Amino acid sequence: MASLQIIMGYILDLIFGDPYEFPHPVRFIGKLIRFVEGKVRKCAKSKRALKVGGFILWLVTVGVTYLVAWSIVKVADIHPIVVFVVNAFLIYTTLATKCLKDEAVKIYKVLGTGDIEASRKQLSYIVGRDTSQLDEGEIVRATVETVAENTTDGIIAPLFYACIGGAPLAFAYKAINTLDSTVGYKNEKYGDIGFVSAKIDDVANYIPARLTAFLMMIASFILRYNARDCIKIAIRDRKNHKSPNCAYPEGAVAGALGIQLGGTNVYFGEVVYKPTIGDKKRETEREDIVRTNKFMYVTSIVALIIFIGIKIGLGML
Repeated sequence: MASLQIIMGYILDLIFGDPYEFPHPVRFIGKLIRFVEGKVRKCAKSKRALKVGGFILWLVTVGVTYLVAWSIVKVADIHPIVVFVVNAFLIYTTLATKCLKDEAVKIYKVLGTGDIEASRKQLSYIVGRDTSQLDEGEIVRATVETVAENTTDGIIAPLFYACIGGAPLAFAYKAINTLDSTVGYKNEKYGDIGFVSAKIDDVANYIPARLTAFLMMIASFILRYNARDCIKIAIRDRKNHKSPNCAYPEGAVAGALGIQLGGTNVYFGEVVYKPTIGDKKRETEREDIVRTNKFMYVTSIVALIIFIGIKIGLGML
């Protein structure tokens, strides 16, 4: 039943994605983060106090999220069909396959109109960097990086944790990841209060990021992309990022497509220097967005098959 719940959650995500009118759990997690952050900032006035407060912020957010999901599952455990539906639905809400694809396609379509200003604006909805001065190639690069990185955060990691601990653990992971994307920035405003959130997100994604790169290597063979360079760049450039995890999927994508990712960007008015990932065998082009989406889909399917296969093999039905 547990394996079927995960499969059904994955299928629901492919069909429905994240409808805008749907009260997605991540929105509630975000509101909880902002509420607790506000309370912490009122009390914490020093850097050390902010770091301690940041740990409390992390503990409350992840703890409440896990307990709520666990409670919902327990309450639903009145009938096998009810608990199946509830678990499948909860797991579905932790995945972002269709959402990632849809957001990337929006950028792809706007780029096709030649309206660079509209393309920059569309990109700004899914990235934290300043998009106001980006040209078409940089917009494509940013989109490819976002899809590649979020293949780990939005698909592989939730599936991984759902297979280990069901919907509650997948929800706990989403809380950890949402904390990182909300307060985990290394700047003056969030450097202290987001310190714990950023570090624990690195730990939580350590295995999933490396699994993502491995799964992308398999996907590159299936899609007949450059599998040799996919493996080569993922290994060679795995440390070419300030995050200990992001370069793994980005390197796999860069190698498979024969493009170069990374480089300098502007975040919240601050210039952030990043090393490049991959070899610039050609310039990025609009179709790279479509190729990356295909890569993401095949990678997620391979992950589902392998994860469920291992789960069944270990008797964790």
